[in-house]
Amino acid sequence: MKLIYTGKTKNVYALENGNCLLKFKDDCTGKDGVFDPGENSVGLTIEGVGDVNLRMSIYFFEKINAAGIKTHYVNANLADTTMEVLPAKVFGKGLEVICRTRAVGSFIRRYGALIESGAQLPYYVETTLKDDEKGDPLITKDALVAIGVMTEQQYEDLKSMTQQITKIVADDLAEKGLELYDIKFEFGYAPDGSVMLIDEVASGNMRVYKDGQYIDPMTLNGLFFA
Repeated sequence: MKLIYTGKTKNVYALENGNCLLKFKDDCTGKDGVFDPGENSVGLTIEGVGDVNLRMSIYFFEKINAAGIKTHYVNANLADTTMEVLPAKVFGKGLEVICRTRAVGSFIRRYGALIESGAQLPYYVETTLKDDEKGDPLITKDALVAIGVMTEQQYEDLKSMTQQITKIVADDLAEKGLELYDIKFEFGYAPDGSVMLIDEVASGNMRVYKDGQYIDPMTLNGLFFA
């Protein structure tokens, strides 16, 4: 296999069949040793979190695919902590999409003067450019279209898919007595321009609470698959 990309939480390899292979790591985004899905750098390593993220990704990708929402997921191998995916182009140099149901994390750091911490949000979607040097700056729909990162239709598809997928995840967690506060996704597009969910859907990319208390990724996995 040929290594084509080294990421913060996984590496990407090219397969002979034209697909790609994602190798999940035990690294997590955060700062000062504290996990934070909204951070743009690796802040800590948690043994086994790669396996955790892969298991949950398999579960949700299969559920999302069954709902008729396009993803890059093909299959996975838990023994190797790998996932085979369809090739996809990223928007620009990479785009992250966050859907928020509660005002926490970077959202409250930006807008805390205008809204209470923990206040409910209506499946609020925001997009950020993947740019570590600039701190993954927020970017609006109009800017994405104006600079040619995506078309207006692709943005609307991305936003709709984000909200649909977030509801799938949130409803599933709610059945287990857990509340999703926010979740981070990545999207790409197929050769025909259609938008697809890529990367992962895992505990390491979501902020979940139970009875008002934050649940770390490893604990979340235990509760989720109990």
